[in-house]
This record gives sequence, C-alpha cells and structure tokens, in this order.
Amino acid sequence: MGCSNCSNSKDGVPNGCKSNGNCGVNGCGQLDVFDWLSDVQLPNGQQPFDIVEVRFKSTRKAFFRNLKNIPLSMGDVVAVEASPGYDVGVVAATGELVRLQMNKKGVKHDNYELKKILRKAKQEDIDSWQQAREMEKQAMYTSRALAEKLNLVMKISDVEYQGDKTKATFFYTADERVDFRELIKHMADEFKVRIEMRQIGSRQEAGRLGGIGSCGRELCCSTWLSDFRSVSTNAARYQQLSLNPQKLAGQCGKLKCCLNYELDMYMEALKSFPENNVKLQTKKGNASHFKTDIFRKTVWYLYDSGETGPIPLSADRALEIIKMNEKGEKPADLKDFQIQIEAPKENLGFENVVGQDSLTRFDQPKKRKGKRPAKGNKPQRAKANVGDKPRNQNQNKQASAADGAKKNNRNKNRKPNNNRPRNSKRNEGGGEKSSSNDKS
Repeated sequence: MGCSNCSNSKDGVPNGCKSNGNCGVNGCGQLDVFDWLSDVQLPNGQQPFDIVEVRFKSTRKAFFRNLKNIPLSMGDVVAVEASPGYDVGVVAATGELVRLQMNKKGVKHDNYELKKILRKAKQEDIDSWQQAREMEKQAMYTSRALAEKLNLVMKISDVEYQGDKTKATFFYTADERVDFRELIKHMADEFKVRIEMRQIGSRQEAGRLGGIGSCGRELCCSTWLSDFRSVSTNAARYQQLSLNPQKLAGQCGKLKCCLNYELDMYMEALKSFPENNVKLQTKKGNASHFKTDIFRKTVWYLYDSGETGPIPLSADRALEIIKMNEKGEKPADLKDFQIQIEAPKENLGFENVVGQDSLTRFDQPKKRKGKRPAKGNKPQRAKANVGDKPRNQNQNKQASAADGAKKNNRNKNRKPNNNRPRNSKRNEGGGEKSSSNDKS
C-alpha cells in the first residue's frame, strides 16, 4: 500500500514517484523518510537487506527481520510479531537505508532479539487495528480518572493499543517516582487487557502529542526529528539571545531544540572576535567589552570611567589593539579607531492601522438623517441686495412695529361677510362644520 496519490502495479508495488517502482516517502504520516537509495542497484551477488523499519503510532519505530522474504515497500501495512500476539504497523524504510539507520542508532545487524514480520496485513488485521485506535481516547480519559481517584501525582498523556487488542501501553510523565501497582489492578479490571506503564520525558511527550510551535510550523520532534540532543543556555548566549524563558522554551517546557541548529555557525564566526573578558588598554584608560554584533562584525567597548558612551570598533581593529597591548603599546584613544555605524533607514511611509477598522463596523445600523423636502417645495431664502446694509436691533424693532400697524389698518378696512357662520370650524380634511349654537 503506497501513497494515496500513487497507483499500484500487479504485484502490489507502487509505481509512482518515478523511482524504480518505489515511493520516495511513506505517505503523510509523522517522521516520514525519503528513500534516496531506492534507485541505486545492488552489486552483483549481494542479497537485499533482510531487516525492515516499521513505524507505529506517533514517533515509535522498531526494526523487524523479514525472514520470509516478503516483497515490501514503503507504506505497506504489515503484521509483526509482538509479546503477546501480534501488532500492526506501517513500513517506514527498506533496503540499505535500514542498514544506515541501524548503524546510526547503534543497533547490531546480528541481534537475535529482533522480532520478525509475520505477513502483510489482511483486511481483518486492518479492521482490528482501526477498532483499537478508536478505543484509545476513551481509555486515556478513564485511566486519568482512576489515577486521580488514587491521588497519584502523574499525567497519562497517551495510550497505544496493540493491533490485536490484547495489550495496552500507557505513556505517562511524572516528576517523582510513582507507585502505580494499585492503578494497574484497577485498569486491568476495567479494560480486560494486559497493561504496560511506560514513563517518558517531556520532550517525548511533545513528540507523541504534536502541536504548533512559535514559528508557525509543526513541532520538529513530531515530524522529522528522531533524536533529542541536550540544549543548554550557552547556545542562547553564543547567539546573542536574551535569556527569557518564555521565548526560549518550547511546548514541552524545555529549551527549544532549534537553538542547536545554527549554533555551530555562530561558534565558528565568534573565533574571529576578541574574547569578552579581555580589556583594551589605552592612555585614556581601560575599556571593557559592551556588546558584539556578529552580522556587522562590530564590537562595542565602554571606558571604565564612563566618560563617553559605547565606542564601536571592527573586530580586526579590536584584535590589533589587543596585540599592541601585549607588546606594551597603548593607543591614545579608542575614538581614533572608531567606525561609523549607518543610521537606520527612514520610515517608508507605512502606518500601523491595526485596530482602526472594527470587525463589526458593518453590523451597526446606519443613522437615519432628517427627511429632505420634496422637489419644488424648497423654501426660498430672501436675497439681500448688494447695496443693502445690515440692520441693528433698533432698526429691526421699528420695522416690526410698522408692519403691525399696517396689518391693523387692513383689518379695519375689510368688510364683514354676513353669509359666513360665526363659529365655523374646519374639518381635518379641509371641509367646514357649523356648531350646534349657530342658527340657520
């Protein structure tokens, strides 16, 4: 069974990847292996290597001997010997690549303790294997409840059932020694299988559970990193990193494994720099090391008297002054060897707009503005003539009094209409209605 994107030939060998009928990777699982020796032919008379590397759940791998010479390729599901019964796994590597892996891990080829491959997995084996995987989650929750009930200071992080469902291995982490004999009795009565407890470290726990690191990628220990090397704080010091535990710690709570990736390059580059504990002697006084910039190849020194600020020097100049001091010579001032540091580039005009636009700005209802008057009914403002002057308050009062006198004269000269009722009221619709007191 090869990759899902590859098609198989008649004999079951995947014919994808254009690599002599063998897949270059074993699918999309964890700790994938690229078989870079798949297209290399063996010398005449040499038999293929009879040991196969099989991958199980998460990062667990083991070597098995193929005594029956079963034609296997990367990605095949096989049934292997276990104690007791059998287990089901996926072939991770075959051929000469396995020989190199065994040499790397220090496993001898003639080791008689290596178990053997029984057969290629049948459909019944695969169904039992999948049922065992579905039982693991509930078994982990139940075991945690039992451990908490017995007041055991331990964390059960993962459970792995054997392919034939006759054995269950519980992986746990604990800071101190734990007596779990009573816990095994309760779990054996609960699950009706053989129980095995295996203690792992915090790094192995992170590798089994997986996760996303601060870099945004999957954890190295759960994807490709197969061995765990010790990481010390000196790796951060060599790389000029601040000793902040929150920044340097990974998902496991230990120092990140990636601190070792570029450590050799930094240590090689620091050989061309003067040591930090060496002081520069000048006629003005002694200067101590302040900081180092490996990328710019610049070293800053500060006078012990503190008269001036840090003085930048090139690494070659600093070594030259140290050699002068060894000969008994002292320069006048470090400023004579000072180099110019380029100022940072000006801002290109980008602005930080984070938080200016609200995510719910389209959810808020729009405010209704006042109704506009209909077309043709707009009130016309009186336009003042160009020669008119603005009036003051006295002129406005005199004008309003004159207007009132004119209205009174008009009312006196108006003739009364006898045909109109005195107490007439208009309806809301514009009609007229006479009151009950009016006489016809």
